[in-house]
Amino acid sequence: MKVQNVLANRIDTAGEMISYDEACKQVLANKIILAWIIKGCIQEYNDYSIKEIADRFIEGDPEISKAAVHIDEIAEFITGMNNESATMKEGTTTYDIKFRALLPEMDEVLDMIINVEAQNDFYPGYPIVKRGIYYACRMISEQYGTVFTKSEYNKIKKVASIWICPNPPEYRRNTITGYKMGEHGIIGSVQEKESNYDLLKVIIVCLGGEDKEGYNGVLRMLDVLLSQDTEPSTKKKILQEEFGIPMTTKLEGDVDTMCNLSKGVYEKGIDKASVESIINLMDSTGWDVDMSMDKLKIPSEKRDLYKAAVEAELQLA
Repeated sequence: MKVQNVLANRIDTAGEMISYDEACKQVLANKIILAWIIKGCIQEYNDYSIKEIADRFIEGDPEISKAAVHIDEIAEFITGMNNESATMKEGTTTYDIKFRALLPEMDEVLDMIINVEAQNDFYPGYPIVKRGIYYACRMISEQYGTVFTKSEYNKIKKVASIWICPNPPEYRRNTITGYKMGEHGIIGSVQEKESNYDLLKVIIVCLGGEDKEGYNGVLRMLDVLLSQDTEPSTKKKILQEEFGIPMTTKLEGDVDTMCNLSKGVYEKGIDKASVESIINLMDSTGWDVDMSMDKLKIPSEKRDLYKAAVEAELQLA
């Protein structure tokens, strides 16, 4: 019976963490929330109201965990004495949220992806900005055959990959940092039309809390929205009164679901910082989860729950 209870708790914990991640995506995919994000992160929308961005520029319904970034098929042809070959399949990686938005005062379309890393460590074993660049490049390359064909490269549309990090290191808290292509003269002085090369942007949004400078605008909105400490009623009141985000039946329900799932996971006594520390040790040392928990002195009665939490985090990464 005890073994069954432990297994049940592990399954419940992993399931709740995965469900929480999905609930976060549902909340962030709300058009008003997306409007706040792109207004705060992408210069072209700075002069427009949140309502105008949501109503006029964001097209259709955002896709949530539907569009594939790539199918993880790694084919390794191992030539040996018998000339056999092997293929390894790992699954499909999808964009968390992907949607189209019209560029203000232009008849072009900006393809944009928003990824939420609310459950993940800021150091998942690679720089997040590199993954963001890869996603942006994929969004450009996948336009071939749908947006343009053959040599119609003039039709390539701009893309943006925005990464929201609720638990960044101290030095990056309450910051929004953008990365894009630029022109750099090497010999001579020429000037290309910017729209011909300014085709991809990667934006890293690092939340931080009210004790850090810059805690306002979209940073405060996202911090309140994704907070695991703020009560749902308080959260909804702040979002509505301070940020003018109407609590529609769907958004209110999504916020409640996200908060309840978060509460369910952490009422079990799991500390998120400890989960991240375990993963950090695994990444930096090559230790397995048990060795990492030994080093961090995780209590024996909590280890099965922490192991489930770590497994869920790694599955979401």
